[in-house]
Amino acid sequence: MALVPRPFGASPKQLPVVSGTPLRRCTYRRVTAVAASGSEPAGYEVACMFPDRRRAIPLGDVERARPICASCTYQGIFRADSD
Repeated sequence: MALVPRPFGASPKQLPVVSGTPLRRCTYRRVTAVAASGSEPAGYEVACMFPDRRRAIPLGDVERARPICASCTYQGIFRADSD
């Protein structure tokens, strides 16, 4: 019997990834894995730690955070290996 690998949090109820473009690598973005609970599938929560890294601003899951992070215009916030 062959095992088919599934990404973390993948379930039949999970929506497909909308964008095929990767997120740019941000110095201040925090991504946290969230375990499944009840009817909610496992996934990831994204928070922005800009500017002082003391207080997290929740941005939601990866797909909700994608347009927010893409519209960020702060200079030097994205890692050099992402540009």
